[in-house]
Amino acid sequence: MDFDNAPRKPRAESIVPMINVVFLLLIFFLMTAQIAPPEPFEVSPPTADKAAEPDGEFVLYVGKDAALQFQDTAGDAAYAAISAAAGDGKTLQLRIDASLDGDRLAQVMQKLSAVGFSRVEVVVQAP
Repeated sequence: MDFDNAPRKPRAESIVPMINVVFLLLIFFLMTAQIAPPEPFEVSPPTADKAAEPDGEFVLYVGKDAALQFQDTAGDAAYAAISAAAGDGKTLQLRIDASLDGDRLAQVMQKLSAVGFSRVEVVVQAP
């Protein structure tokens, strides 16, 4: 008598390792992602023909009533916080409201120059 082993069905590949890798990647990207903080107050930027993507390291918000916000510092104390962050070749993004008076913008720019920022980019939007 010939007793051969019955042919076995091939086992299906387990999907559990792939699920583990997907969850590890998801956790990695969630931990390393940099979530942008919300704007401290509503700012509608002025329009320009060509809008380029700003590349400044720091962001100063200037409202329509010349209210200032830099990171967690508001008001005139923001200039002191900006001067601590200013350095050689660093760029400041200036997010101003479109209805801000030109004289007040000039005053803000003079104070920024006095605290040490030589390069300031005004953020605009395309029409």
